Amino acid sequence: MKRFSKDQRNIAILFFTMVVMMIGFGIIIPIIPFYVDFLGVGGKELGMLMAVFSIMQFIFAPFWGSLSDRFGRKPILVIGVFGNALSLALMGFSTTYWMLFGSRALAGVLSSATLPTAMAYIADSTSERDRGGGMGLIGAAMGIGMVLGPGLGGWAAESSLSLPFFLAAGLSAIALLLLLFLLPESLAPEARSTDVHLAGPRLKDMWAALVGPLGILFVLAFLVSFAMTNFEGVFGLYALKQFDYGPSQVGSILTVVGLVSAIAQGALTGPATRRWGEVAVIKTSLLASAIGFVLMLLAVDFATVLLTVGFFVLANAMIRPSLSSLISKLAREGQGLAMGLTNSFMSLGRVVGPLWAGFLFDLNIHLPYLSGAAVMLIGFGLSLVYLRREIE
Repeated sequence: MKRFSKDQRNIAILFFTMVVMMIGFGIIIPIIPFYVDFLGVGGKELGMLMAVFSIMQFIFAPFWGSLSDRFGRKPILVIGVFGNALSLALMGFSTTYWMLFGSRALAGVLSSATLPTAMAYIADSTSERDRGGGMGLIGAAMGIGMVLGPGLGGWAAESSLSLPFFLAAGLSAIALLLLLFLLPESLAPEARSTDVHLAGPRLKDMWAALVGPLGILFVLAFLVSFAMTNFEGVFGLYALKQFDYGPSQVGSILTVVGLVSAIAQGALTGPATRRWGEVAVIKTSLLASAIGFVLMLLAVDFATVLLTVGFFVLANAMIRPSLSSLISKLAREGQGLAMGLTNSFMSLGRVVGPLWAGFLFDLNIHLPYLSGAAVMLIGFGLSLVYLRREIE
């Protein structure tokens, strides 16, 4: 029987770690709205709670990547996974909104060390030929975690709202032990940087990119991320108020969301863009996303909620890889910079989306989705004006 090589074992540990990290992220999505409701606060506070994690990641992820160049990958990975376990446990013990908020902010600060460092570890320990496969495994691990997390969280919350947090913290503790005792360092001391530049978010580069030739694509990247988090940010609270759903039902719906998103990005977008081109897929998906927002408000039972949510997620999920592909084609030079800027604009969307949704939810529970439809229509209009098939 063939044994795993050391590199395969190391990648397997990273794979498990990223699955656990994304389970920890996904497991609390169906729980947070009920926790917030239990603590006696509303949509605005829920939006702030969802956004603060993304804000902290947006600010601190570049710092951790730079620190891993100086001190090695393993210590930074350990900090990220330990921080994830600690913050999840603190959330489980939270008895006030501000305890929950502080724990969520801490999670964004510390857990943001994990993904960029895991990617760097893969780059250190694989050949150029195998690197794509290694990066793909990390992406697959994140997808698996996001599929498993919401269902697991919804199921566990039927016993106690705090149980999912402790369950996710326990999984993170297992990953931490694997990192500490089985994962070797991938960056040799002589290869480490001695002059570390602790660069934060590239706000100057982002502004310059907006007025450059790819500016419209970066705007659309922001809008797509905004739309998805506008939906996710208040969906649990919307389901509670509109349908009296509990955590297990919300978790089941969000599990379907994860599956549909994975299928759309992994199996449908490639053939669609090869057949019709990125521009056509982007335009169609923007319009379909706007329609999906409205359809979700027309759902009357669990079956129609699943169908309408599934339609919206299918449309939205096909935009991101299509945009990334088009940006990659048009960025003749500086591929890394272009992809980094794309992720920055998407991160910004993940900050604004839940804040927007939370504030509007307190005014009227339908406003977040109606405004989401309007924003997607604006994106569709911009794509009609500025995206021409010839640019492909």
